[in-house]
Amino acid sequence: MSSQAQRVRVVIAGILSLLAMVGVARFAYTPLLPVMQTEANLSIIAGGWLAASNYLGYFAGALVAASISSLPVKDTLYRTGLLLAIVTTAAMGLTESVWLWTLLRFVAGLASACGLLIGSGLVMHWLLSYDFRPELGIHFAGLGGGILLVSVVAEFLLSGLSWERQWHAFSLLALLLSIPAWLWLPKPNLSGVSQSGKSLQDMPPSKLFFYLIMLAYFCAGVGYAIITTFIVAHINQLTPDSQSGILAFLLLGLAAAPACFIWDRIVRRIGFLKALSWAFALQLAGATLPMLSSAPMWTYAGALLFGGTFVGIVSMVLTMAGRFYPNKPAKMMGKMTLSYGAAQILAPALAGVLGDISGSYMSSFYLSAFVLAIGLVLILVITYWVPVFADDAEGAEPL
Repeated sequence: MSSQAQRVRVVIAGILSLLAMVGVARFAYTPLLPVMQTEANLSIIAGGWLAASNYLGYFAGALVAASISSLPVKDTLYRTGLLLAIVTTAAMGLTESVWLWTLLRFVAGLASACGLLIGSGLVMHWLLSYDFRPELGIHFAGLGGGILLVSVVAEFLLSGLSWERQWHAFSLLALLLSIPAWLWLPKPNLSGVSQSGKSLQDMPPSKLFFYLIMLAYFCAGVGYAIITTFIVAHINQLTPDSQSGILAFLLLGLAAAPACFIWDRIVRRIGFLKALSWAFALQLAGATLPMLSSAPMWTYAGALLFGGTFVGIVSMVLTMAGRFYPNKPAKMMGKMTLSYGAAQILAPALAGVLGDISGSYMSSFYLSAFVLAIGLVLILVITYWVPVFADDAEGAEPL
């Protein structure tokens, strides 16, 4: 098989792994949340805690990704994550215990980290090993594609089923996605050099740049966690007996699916940091529009903007992190995700408490917009006033 043909298989494996470990294991919960609230008596605050538990598992997985350098171990964790995505999704429909649901969402979060961080790092390492352009835009299309996939499946294929059977159907979907994701990702290259003999040399950023970009990424994580978790329930609360909530989530996924590919092209033209500035600004607009009016068109426009930007921010930040550490891409990817993951633990739990106090999710959406505005300011500071490297590092690529 030619290297180009193998590249296609590796990229497809990466996309399918994200569909299984993030799309199903993480995002299936969003369209199923209102169903579980209706049929399984899941409260607003318990729904928030389940989401927070999932993110806590994701955070724990990010700690593992940031601390492990062994490529064979990472390969094993990637494959373990595929299995966990299947098992935890199926088990959600086998119990009505909130405590067991919480544990299962935690383990599903571990699986998501295996896909988003370890799997992405393995794909990046393979691309670098075979001298391909180190871009993950097409790979990260699996994030938006995962939202789109579970939205379509939940709305058009599973809507007549009970909440338990919907979870079981999603576990079967995860199994089907995991088979090629397992088979088509080769074992990692352990030589430390690319196919052409080029050394894979790390080029760390300055500490100031690192900490500020991590803080900005935390802000992006707050917006992501609140909006992707509660948008369906929020809209259904505003417009009962309508399909506006699931349609908005579907549009969010539809915009997210090609977003990474588009942002890759934008990065080529204006660089990572300026592209991130635009993405943060548009994401803030997307988070704000649904709060301006309860009319569906405002919500749909906001969902399109948010979907087209949040996954682009993830893709750009993690791709940039991988370029700093080409020999072990998941190192900085994991550290950045600790910040993003911390936001995803705190934000849904706080959103659930605010929603329980106020009786609606609107206060949580105000919180997400405020924090995203702080993130935009930080990115602008980084872009125009903070040097990427402590010194003019020889051979460093401009951002």
